[in-house]
Amino acid sequence: MSTPATSTAPLATAAPFYTPPLLHPIHHFGPQALDFSRQVALMAIVNRTPDSFYDGGSTFALEAAVAASLTAVDDGADWVDIGGVPFAPGPALSAEEEAERVVPVIAAVAAASNVIISVDTFLPEVAARSIAAGAHVINDTTGLSNPDLASVVAESGAHLIITHSLAAPRTIYPRPHYDDVVTEVAAFLSEKVELALSLGVPAEKIIIDPGHDLNKNTLHTLAITRRFNEIAALGFPTLAAVSNKDFIGESLNQRKEDRLEGSIATGVICILGGARVLRMHNVAAANSAIRMTETVMGWREPAYLKHNMGEVNEPAHPERKSQNGKSNP
Repeated sequence: MSTPATSTAPLATAAPFYTPPLLHPIHHFGPQALDFSRQVALMAIVNRTPDSFYDGGSTFALEAAVAASLTAVDDGADWVDIGGVPFAPGPALSAEEEAERVVPVIAAVAAASNVIISVDTFLPEVAARSIAAGAHVINDTTGLSNPDLASVVAESGAHLIITHSLAAPRTIYPRPHYDDVVTEVAAFLSEKVELALSLGVPAEKIIIDPGHDLNKNTLHTLAITRRFNEIAALGFPTLAAVSNKDFIGESLNQRKEDRLEGSIATGVICILGGARVLRMHNVAAANSAIRMTETVMGWREPAYLKHNMGEVNEPAHPERKSQNGKSNP
């Protein structure tokens, strides 16, 4: 977990950072607490599916999924998001089969680590079993298509991630049209937050996600990234799920396996616009990017201070002797 800095320097006025007006900056996830006024949570992605978007099923086996989750923790993840069904169109999966995929992973990870665990599902039955197994968060990428999901979350005390998407679960959606994608996404999320609140989910348990690429083309997603502050302004911790997505590939003409740098750049842009959770595949690289951003923003102290800190400063690199025995600077 990030360690808040002890500096007393003012933070909110440090341009070009956007500081969202969080209704509840501190969120509790089981034994963990995150202060989203000065922390960004790194969410790792572990999909126990044979047809996942990025890894093509490499973590479908139970042992592989658990190992990937714990490796992500070792690499700096604050949070592991476990999924059993892709968002993309395809055959429906029964609640029983989906639960059989995710619940054993959740239970094993919860037993081995105190990392925050979310399950990517839109089925109330799967949500209930996942929470019982140790999940702290339900990540609903369908924008509460089933309101019963919110009731399950409310009764359990878990968190709920509400994502903007337009398609019914696992279905094809025609070419999306928006007059102003950012304004319309913000309005959708605001409406769904009100629905969740009316069903008993406390405001301090809600996180929102504008849904990069979900029923949006590349131009739509770039606008959301550029104007991320308008989503974060709703006052809830906002998640940016940008990792290796198609809008990066189309922007840079890159295959999925070549999109790391574009993913990190996009993630940092979202953080500067107010994102407080970053969902990423490449955990170690994303961890460095996030922690460096937090340090620049004054939320973390540097790991150590040595450069130009002494009365006499040592060379950055020890002198090396060349083959002829003379010293090289």
